[in-house]
Amino acid sequence: MKKNLLTLITLCIAFTAFSQQIAKGYVYNDANRNGRKERREAGIPNVAVSNGSDVVLTDSKGFYTIPVSEGNTIFVIKPSGYKTPVNEDFIPQFYYHHKPEGSPESFTYKGVPPTGELPKSINFPLYEQEEPTDFSVIVFGDPQPYSMQDLDYFTEKIIKNVVLKENTLFGISLGDIVGDNLDLHPPYKERMRLLELPWYNVMGNHDMNYDATTDELSDETFELNFGSANYAFNWGNAHFIIIDNILYPDPRGRQGYWAGYREDQFRFLENNLKHVPKDKLVVLSQHIHMKDNSGNSYRLEDRQRLFDLLKDYDNVLIMTAHTHIQDQVEYTEVHGWKGKKPLHEYNAGTTSGDWYSGKHDEQGLPDATMRDGTPQGYAILNINGNQYNIDYRVAGRESDYQMNIYAPKVVAYKGRTTSQIVVNFFMGSPTDKVEYRIDDTEWKPMRYTPGIDPNYWMKLVEWDFTEELLPGRRPSNPETCTHLWSGTMRLDLPPGKHTIEVRATDRYGKTHFGEKEYMILEE
Repeated sequence: MKKNLLTLITLCIAFTAFSQQIAKGYVYNDANRNGRKERREAGIPNVAVSNGSDVVLTDSKGFYTIPVSEGNTIFVIKPSGYKTPVNEDFIPQFYYHHKPEGSPESFTYKGVPPTGELPKSINFPLYEQEEPTDFSVIVFGDPQPYSMQDLDYFTEKIIKNVVLKENTLFGISLGDIVGDNLDLHPPYKERMRLLELPWYNVMGNHDMNYDATTDELSDETFELNFGSANYAFNWGNAHFIIIDNILYPDPRGRQGYWAGYREDQFRFLENNLKHVPKDKLVVLSQHIHMKDNSGNSYRLEDRQRLFDLLKDYDNVLIMTAHTHIQDQVEYTEVHGWKGKKPLHEYNAGTTSGDWYSGKHDEQGLPDATMRDGTPQGYAILNINGNQYNIDYRVAGRESDYQMNIYAPKVVAYKGRTTSQIVVNFFMGSPTDKVEYRIDDTEWKPMRYTPGIDPNYWMKLVEWDFTEELLPGRRPSNPETCTHLWSGTMRLDLPPGKHTIEVRATDRYGKTHFGEKEYMILEE
């Protein structure tokens, strides 16, 4: 019996040794930028390196060792003051896949080819740079092309209309890089080269390998094209975390997926945050929004564990996409958040809008207004030290276009009407101050009235009442807009043209204006 037990222990030790090895190497300042560590190039101390679960720091010479198992991705967590090399597609090169046998051969969309034996040394080059603490980041929600035609729409309407500021340093796409056809990943990357910005990508539910039988294998093609699906980096006084929050196949045994995290992802988050000072701004980017309080689409115990990991940080921003609407969400004690102030989740509007639907303009580009009436566009995350604010930029429009106003074109002088002035303030949240006046009268507060945007409804019903086929595709049915305000029409002013002015002050204290004219006619 003892002999059999000893044999079993020996086999277990041998199996563990075979399945887990030790990766080692240097994180170094690549002074000549040739990607090879040379003797005169110094290692960088106290830099975090991860295997997707553990996080270790380099020693005084920039040397690290870390356990690695087959299928792991080893990556460096970029420290402030250094730049990561990028490839020809401007994808940051901070990782090494350890997949000796490669991704499963049976997958429809291929993944990482066999990497062979673990190299003797896995070195990560970084470039020293002056790094500002005030900068901006371009944020894309769901590019999601299903075809090359959609990719052309994305290129012409979004990429070619992105306005870069002098301090725009990089960009983030919040998942659903493509729409199920993973062969579109490479041409997407080619189009993104036009921006010439380092670009970080989040994995979405439409970027998965549906052939996968375990969640760990669902990101094989994403890893081939974009690197790790879970990672982190520092920039200025901000710490960015990118995490894949899609569990596929659904661990409940249902068809499809569930939003949440694996245990190794929680270990990574916990181990990573041990090295992040509490006075840093933490920006966590993931694909699926956390607003669902029922637990049907998001595993609530996972949301709570994430909240508990972040609660000691005073400045936290969660960025998500997925919904194809725009929403500002705040979590408080009611939701299990225990931080000093409410946790802000920015559920970003999408660059694909309503999946490239709607009427085509004179250039043949779809209107693509989202179901809550938010026009297709992108966001700009502005970092100021450990604080932030966010701007929304409508595709092809000036930066001051921040709202749509609905009102009747004509009303009867001293008559009666049930019509309202309705304002869709694209970046609005329930606590924002939205006011209006007609002509130069006194400013009055508008009522926060979430509901269906009437301007979007008008776009939609045109498709049902037209007697001729319209170019493009009928938009999706409307969804509740969470940034809608209303006010009462005035019919007692003298007959003629009158101007409705709207003044909206957002959560960051920035004030935005809009106006619309209407006519008062005598019956």
